Amino acid sequence: MPLVECRDLTKHFPLRGIFRKKGKVHAVEGVNLHIERGETLGLVGESGCGKTTLARVLLGLILPTSGTVLFDGKDIFKLTKGELKEFRRRTAMVFQDPFASLNPRMLVADIVGEPLVIHGIAYGEDKDEIVQGLLEKVGLKEEHMYRYPHEFSGGQRQRIAIARALAADPEFIVLDEPTSALDVSVQAKILNLLNRLKEELGLTYLFISHDLNVIRHISDGVGVMYLGKLVEKGTNEEIFSRPLHPYTAALLTASPRPDPRSRNRKRFFLAGEVPSAINPPSGCRFHPRCPFAKPMCSSQEPPLEDAGNGHLVACHYPLERAEQFLEGK
Repeated sequence: MPLVECRDLTKHFPLRGIFRKKGKVHAVEGVNLHIERGETLGLVGESGCGKTTLARVLLGLILPTSGTVLFDGKDIFKLTKGELKEFRRRTAMVFQDPFASLNPRMLVADIVGEPLVIHGIAYGEDKDEIVQGLLEKVGLKEEHMYRYPHEFSGGQRQRIAIARALAADPEFIVLDEPTSALDVSVQAKILNLLNRLKEELGLTYLFISHDLNVIRHISDGVGVMYLGKLVEKGTNEEIFSRPLHPYTAALLTASPRPDPRSRNRKRFFLAGEVPSAINPPSGCRFHPRCPFAKPMCSSQEPPLEDAGNGHLVACHYPLERAEQFLEGK
């Protein structure tokens, strides 16, 4: 049984205002997803595609318009008050901006120790001892406990945020672009830290990023979102070596590569801008930008189907020779 699962998950945000027409933002639309225990699922897509909204619904931070979220087999929106508090203890989130997510008026000892107090795990000296151990686990020292967030670098602040996420001994952690605000060298250290913690503590991750090189490094499986829809999902190896959706192929060819020999590979550029989530296109949402679109694409929405080896794709005409876009053949 998956640790985390969502079924037909949809989230719309209504538009309100005197000068706005009535309508709604289709942030997430009919997403079916599951994350196995011990898995790191990478979620990629352009800004505004619904990645963060999906993650917040999975954690119960916002209510869905429709659909179901199951955690360890239980519907999180039907939990009792006591069960909901236990769910909160077993889940955590690390945000994109480590400075904005840390209270500037609190000492690190209080920031990291707050979950311990909220969940009744430890107080006083016992709490400080646990906080010290957590900071050491993420590569910080005891002396850092009695400083404020502004006294740290960006990488150190993200380590503090990770320590806070680990405080209540969670099983599932959402990492919302945790390295995008950091230097490249610091990114590598944070990613290695996350991989080590996952192995040591048996954690399950949902890792959100727009950087495919980061996703390739850390994830076991990859989900690709476009305009609120999950358009492709598969193992790391399947997605990066055999993408079937044109959007995924475009993301891969747009990603920079260090190998000079790859400069001559064929580029797969997308035309136009991402359509508005207020009025998404009919049929396949990607068809206005797809170079392979046919009349069926504008009228019929493609279902997310298994193309073999657990590789799911929502496309009427999946790429059969996607390697030509990756190797320039």
